[in-house]
Amino acid sequence: MVTSHIRYLGQLRCEAVHGPSKQTITTDAPVDNQGRGEYFSPTDLVGTALASCIATTMAIVAERDSINLQGLRIDVEKHMAADKPRRISRLLLDIYMPMKADHPAASKLERAAAMCPVANSLSADLQKEMNFIWQKA
Repeated sequence: MVTSHIRYLGQLRCEAVHGPSKQTITTDAPVDNQGRGEYFSPTDLVGTALASCIATTMAIVAERDSINLQGLRIDVEKHMAADKPRRISRLLLDIYMPMKADHPAASKLERAAAMCPVANSLSADLQKEMNFIWQKA
C-alpha cells in the first residue's frame, strides 16, 4: 500500500506528495476549465500514468527476456468528452518501439502493454488506442 498526500494550494492548484519517496507533483486546472494550465492537470496525469505504466510493464517483460528497450518513447494525447459530465473520452498513445516490427518479442510486448495495471483499472468506456510505431531500419 502506498499513500500520497494532497494539499490544495489555492488558485485551482494542488500539491501531491508521494509518501514513500517524498517526491512532489503540482497540478493545475487546465485553461479550458478555469485554470492556468501551467502544470499537469489531474486528467493529464491519467494519460501520463497510462503511458508510463505501459512503458514500465513492457520493460519488465523486456528485462526478464534480455530485450533492449532503450529508446522506447510514448506520446499520449488526451481528449475530453464534449458532453457532460466532464471526463476523458479518449487516450491516443503513439508507442515508438526501438526495434523492427518483426522482432521475435513484438507480439509479447504488445500484449504486455495492453495488460498494464493502469489500462486494466480504467473504465471500459474510456477509449484507449495504442498505435505501435516500429523502427524502420
